[in-house]
Amino acid sequence: MRTSMILASAAAIMGTASAAAEVWPQWRGPDGQGHAVAVQDLPITWSETEHVAWKTPLPGRGWSSPVLDDRHVWLTTAVEIVADEAEKPALLAASTNSQPVEVARAVTMRALAVDRDTGRIVHDVELFTVEKPQPIHKLNSYASPSPVLSGGKLLCHFGDYGTACVDTSSAVVVWVNRDLRLDHMNGPGSTPAVWHDKLVIPCDGSDVQYIAALDTGTGKVAWKTPRSGTLNDNPDLKKAYGTPLVLALDGRDVVVAPGADWVYGYDPATGAELWRLSYGTLGFSIVPRPVAAHGLVYMSTSFTKPEVLAVRPGGNGREPEIVWRQPRGAPSMPSPLVVGDELYVASDKGVATCLDAKTGAVVWSERLGGNFSSSPLLADGRIYVGNRDGATFVFTPGRTFELLATNQLDGQIFATPAAVGRAIYLRTDEALYRLEQRKP
Repeated sequence: MRTSMILASAAAIMGTASAAAEVWPQWRGPDGQGHAVAVQDLPITWSETEHVAWKTPLPGRGWSSPVLDDRHVWLTTAVEIVADEAEKPALLAASTNSQPVEVARAVTMRALAVDRDTGRIVHDVELFTVEKPQPIHKLNSYASPSPVLSGGKLLCHFGDYGTACVDTSSAVVVWVNRDLRLDHMNGPGSTPAVWHDKLVIPCDGSDVQYIAALDTGTGKVAWKTPRSGTLNDNPDLKKAYGTPLVLALDGRDVVVAPGADWVYGYDPATGAELWRLSYGTLGFSIVPRPVAAHGLVYMSTSFTKPEVLAVRPGGNGREPEIVWRQPRGAPSMPSPLVVGDELYVASDKGVATCLDAKTGAVVWSERLGGNFSSSPLLADGRIYVGNRDGATFVFTPGRTFELLATNQLDGQIFATPAAVGRAIYLRTDEALYRLEQRKP
């Protein structure tokens, strides 16, 4: 029997489709899969002087993507006290990261609220400060996981450094939890997912690998489940930075959570492992969030030898299985996007590829240019994706590639944009933009 698959997290977060159309509660939108709903007249072209309603410089540094309630754009950021040259050797000696890193003496995690209409920063909330934080990779930030809005709360996760909850009406910190410890090696990357009153967080370090849930009301650990799959002995190959997706599968909610070498299905209420599937020993440091359609879950195996996989989940006595694999154009960091019968991926090295979602066959592959970390967005019948050089490419979904525009902004794009109403909210490493059609 064909697996019934619809996204449950949007309903759990927002409750109604109309509410979901007015807000952007999580990374990659109301459905968590990169689809904007009920948007119209979005700009196709822009620049620093064209179709910019406002531009707001942001304090600190962070790659987290914006989320929106009915009044504010919320973001997280990290304000660093950079270590001087005399301090760096000792801090690096305590790190397991052998890659190029950035080192801070201390870092303060903050939540920002920007007025949707004016672009004014109305709240700059200090969450907590970390002394001598683990060094991070040069392509990462201390505030890379994106926040989540749920039930009047902003849930801000910073990996091993901690998690905090902010009341969005008062901008008061409700709770802080710093109990979920792990060695990221390269800094935090996993964005959590909300299911009812639980914040589900993957914790895949080089030292420990588990998935946990915090109670959104209290911040206390609701459950904690070790990853059960056998991993490589090399600690560097055990870590992952994936984001889970909550799906309704065969009449029950399931957390689909990729990790190193394995993808798992969990019961979001209890954390019980429902199924697991090995996809080989060449997938680690997983970053992309899965997407779902046609009874399949689509994911990328990320670093070493990236491949796009189509997975049929387990359930009702059925073992999970890999339906097809496609190495061409597979991304290590950007997440995939499914539109109809096609699956779109943007590789880290700037190549966009369209695959047949049912077979994995390549439909087309085109070079866009630059290097990518941000994930593609479907909005107003078009696909938007930005690169780390500040350029956003706009093209039409379909079996023939049609590039509509290439738009350049100052700074770099690591975050994924949000689209609500008639506006796109795009974060660079320097500022937050509201982009919309401006009358001459």
